[in-house]
Amino acid sequence: MRNGGQVLVESLVALGATKGFGVPGESYLAVLDALHDTQGALDFVLCRNEGGAAFMAAAWGKLTGSPGIAFVTRGPGVTNASIGVHTAMQDSVPMILFVGQVGTDMKGREAFQEIDYPAVFGTMAKWAVEIDRVERIPELLARAWVTATTGRPGPVVVALPEDMLTSLTDVPPLAGSARIAEPAPEAAAVAEALAMLKAAARPLILLGGANWTAAGRAALQAFAETSDIPAIAAFRYIDQFDNFSPCFVGEAGVGMLPHVKALIRDADVILAVNVRFGEMTTDGYTLLSVPVPKQKLIHVHGSDREIGKIYQPTLGIHAGPNAFAAALSPVTGGWGDWRAKARAGYGASFEAPAQPSPVDMVAVMAHLRAVLPADAILTNGAGNFTVWPNKFFAFGPKARLLAPQSGAMGYGLPAAVAAKVACPGHTVVCFAGDGDFQMNCQELGTAMQAGAQPIVLILNNGIYGTIRAHQERNYPGRVSGTTLENPDFTLLARAYGYHAERVTRTEDFPAAFARALASKTGAVLDLDISPEALTPRQTLSQMRAAALAAKEKA
Repeated sequence: MRNGGQVLVESLVALGATKGFGVPGESYLAVLDALHDTQGALDFVLCRNEGGAAFMAAAWGKLTGSPGIAFVTRGPGVTNASIGVHTAMQDSVPMILFVGQVGTDMKGREAFQEIDYPAVFGTMAKWAVEIDRVERIPELLARAWVTATTGRPGPVVVALPEDMLTSLTDVPPLAGSARIAEPAPEAAAVAEALAMLKAAARPLILLGGANWTAAGRAALQAFAETSDIPAIAAFRYIDQFDNFSPCFVGEAGVGMLPHVKALIRDADVILAVNVRFGEMTTDGYTLLSVPVPKQKLIHVHGSDREIGKIYQPTLGIHAGPNAFAAALSPVTGGWGDWRAKARAGYGASFEAPAQPSPVDMVAVMAHLRAVLPADAILTNGAGNFTVWPNKFFAFGPKARLLAPQSGAMGYGLPAAVAAKVACPGHTVVCFAGDGDFQMNCQELGTAMQAGAQPIVLILNNGIYGTIRAHQERNYPGRVSGTTLENPDFTLLARAYGYHAERVTRTEDFPAAFARALASKTGAVLDLDISPEALTPRQTLSQMRAAALAAKEKA
């Protein structure tokens, strides 16, 4: 006989879970007790806030392709964790959030910390379920795992009533996970897609999603290169295609560069593989007309619910990205100049003027491109600072980017901790704004306790930069609610056992970063960034002056 907590934890081990991120709570004590016996097989990574734990689980799912696991308590615990669920959904990554619940005998009374999870998470998660009977744990857990990982991957929320977890049963735990093969494309559909591309004058590949295999990525790259077709990555998925390939031409995301907009707008055939057509990837749904684009659109996705959801494709193909890529064969056409011009535009995008700042991020990124190992993992949260890891770093086939499509501040540090837990031998660098860093800076403690300490670069300009930029463009000179007074981040980091330095000159960065790389306890480098250096190519003062001039003309 086992209690519900034991059945759950032993089933997770059989499914292949090795780490769970969480904050303890009395509502799931039986699970915590069962985790006592799985140390070394399924470890509990003790976090400082449920939001940080959920971010770590979402990042784990994005990095590994296996569901990130989080455990939180009911009420305040799960509402804190909801930000990670939203991020996992928008990122299309597998995640399972386990949350305690009031006993089944109290449901519906608004008992202490009671929440109706299926109602609250119905539009935020891929599925939300409450397990009321201990005997159904293996069945519903197996369904949660498959739901999280197949089709369009996403988060599942599983509620665990307290009395169900302590009930005894002779139902055995799961013995393993089901192997679900990717849906494969019809041969006739692939032939039609290739014929459309061959007849194009300006073909384009648009790719996204996190559920690529190494073989699938290699197959798509080989097709692009042998066919000489330019490839663009969807918002914050630039690591899914080798940026050093002559066919890679940029990212369709926030702050989209003019040459990328022109490529999408002017293409006559777009092969979109594994893409959820979000606002950022389409420049506010303007680059392709809704619902029928002027470009011929071939939309390939593992979920039939994504095909035609926003754009009606010329050809929709229900297939997994890896199976589809493996089925492709080269096509040829007269678009070599189109691809070469696009690649030149990408190369030119790394050029930017020296920044009006004590620490010049143009120079910093040039140094990082030179010294970071090929398998480095970069992470970031949200803010204007994300332009640097997202637009000024080239990701080779082994490098990874963990960044939220949801635009969630505070994601970068927990994601970096999760990356160090998953890949302890890799160099992990978190980019964080000073406001972004303070959303989850307490997770430095999680990193310290878990021995998973990344390098953190704080781009400290004393403002909420993205909002200040919008403010100056819309209400120039009327600063309100965007100026920060910050603590000494180096003292904070040292309190958590990190090597920490304040970098106030560009020329000091290489030596400081070398010391960060050599540190065995992780490192926090607090970079002195001027508010004027708000974007790579326009200063804060220039934004304000342009907005004032526009108002005078109006």
